[in-house]
Amino acid sequence: MPEANDLAAVRAAVLAFRDARDWRQFHSLKNLIVSLNLEAAELLELTQWRRDEEVEALPADPVQAEALADECADVLLYLILIAEQAGIDLCAAAQAKLVKNAAKYPVAKARGSREKYTRLG
Repeated sequence: MPEANDLAAVRAAVLAFRDARDWRQFHSLKNLIVSLNLEAAELLELTQWRRDEEVEALPADPVQAEALADECADVLLYLILIAEQAGIDLCAAAQAKLVKNAAKYPVAKARGSREKYTRLG
């Protein structure tokens, strides 16, 4: 199993898992994006009909924490497959997006605000 904090190793493991099962044939970009959204909906389902404090307590319950971790992992794994299919370096894309977000949400205007960047004063 890859080192948990090494995205490149996780990427290699998920690609090996896919290839060992000959699933690449099913992994069109569209199918992967649909699957990512289905998994994100399963993550969202963990919060359905629950108050904020109940959702915040999920990690404290071993069964719910495992379900939360499983759904987060499913989302990550599909995101890795999407990035692979589209030729995206996820780490580079995330770093570039942080730079863009920093420009949209300067600390002086955004600190403590939940307003979208278009509404910041």
